[in-house]
Amino acid sequence: MYKPLRTSSGKWLASVVLSAALLASPLLPTACAAAAAASAESAPSTGEYAAFLKSELGIDLPEAATKGDFIRAVARIVGDGAKDVPAASFGDLKPDSPYYAAASLLHGQGILTSPDVGAERPLDPLAATFIAVKAAGLKELAYTYPAGKAAASLAKAGIDPSTLTAQAAQEIAAAIDSGLVPDGLYDTLRGGADAAVDDYADALLGRILTFRGQYKHYIGYAADDDIYTKLIDAYETSDIIDAPALRAIVNEALKQNKVTGYNLKDKRYDANFDESLAIAYGHDDIRHAVQLIGLLRSEGLNAKVQFEPKTSAFVYLKEWGEPKETDSYRVERIENGNYIAYAKEYDLVFEFATAEDKAKFQPIVLAYAKKNEDDQPGLLAGSWWQPLYYSLTELSDYRVITNNVIADGHYYAQSFSLNEKSADIVAAFRQLDPKADVTTYTFWVDQPFYNYLNGESK
Repeated sequence: MYKPLRTSSGKWLASVVLSAALLASPLLPTACAAAAAASAESAPSTGEYAAFLKSELGIDLPEAATKGDFIRAVARIVGDGAKDVPAASFGDLKPDSPYYAAASLLHGQGILTSPDVGAERPLDPLAATFIAVKAAGLKELAYTYPAGKAAASLAKAGIDPSTLTAQAAQEIAAAIDSGLVPDGLYDTLRGGADAAVDDYADALLGRILTFRGQYKHYIGYAADDDIYTKLIDAYETSDIIDAPALRAIVNEALKQNKVTGYNLKDKRYDANFDESLAIAYGHDDIRHAVQLIGLLRSEGLNAKVQFEPKTSAFVYLKEWGEPKETDSYRVERIENGNYIAYAKEYDLVFEFATAEDKAKFQPIVLAYAKKNEDDQPGLLAGSWWQPLYYSLTELSDYRVITNNVIADGHYYAQSFSLNEKSADIVAAFRQLDPKADVTTYTFWVDQPFYNYLNGESK
């Protein structure tokens, strides 16, 4: 709904005239082009998609991939959790074919619709795109396209609509407009002489992941103008995580002093970043997060940023006085008169462009976000004596500890420990619930937090 400014009628008219002038001005297309260029610059590269496919899903298409190779890769993406896949009947594919199971799965989901698969044929960009449109969940969108709109969209990629059936034109047009096919790959789509079909296939697979919410998750880049708004919105709309069944198990471990504390998280917010380029940073103060982003920018560092909500649980002793609850801090009285406190926190997860940039993170934090004395000047707001940040891959001057994880659906509780204490924590979790999904892994954490686990204060 449009609401004009309630100033004098002359000023309102002037604002309308100015708006009309801007709409007619060549500056607006220029601004749009600049925004589009910035968006394209931050879009994942084909190489980034290929690396993710290989590391996270084990998908590594061979050179000169066949249509069957692509079908198997798509099935790997869309088939997670699929059970009792009905057997399909194909004119050119028998049940003993290495491509049969994947083709049947895609057929059952309406992604493959032809009675002939052509699995042994070299991968054709158009055929791959028809599969990708359906796998990405864009089929219904495609079939809204009238012929004229489809033709206009195909023209962006230099494709003559007369070379396609009406349905094929709709699907390719939707792939172009939605960004399923990146504009830098239009030449491959139309079968250009130098078409790099393998790169095109990796890009399509990456875009399928993106459209299905299975690729990297991030609210933006540190260098984005709107990153602070997105960060604050993410914090303000997050709540203390309530996972009653899971919490009951780890709370009992807390009462029995098997753990000194734990975090609750929701894997649906997991960043899925490249581990070799990523660092997670935990805190509870949104001012600190905003300033940390600004600090990275001031030091010339840019990175993808994901906000992962987290709840920290620990024992609040009764001798500390009556606890005061807020929206971000709650307590639950336990049998001995103490409380279990639940505090709203977060992990900021950064994915840097290079390993060198990742290595620069620690010196910056230790200089400007690590408290060493009371009332220390020159630090970010809310800086901790023992900041928490960690990497899943090795970094020099970091210490190795263990994460002890117990999961229930998409929620999980984690308790960090010294390596030698992990076995006791795992045993306690399994004793409390023999059917619990308990896993552990080692990772690299900053020295001050390692000192905290050892009972030191700095």
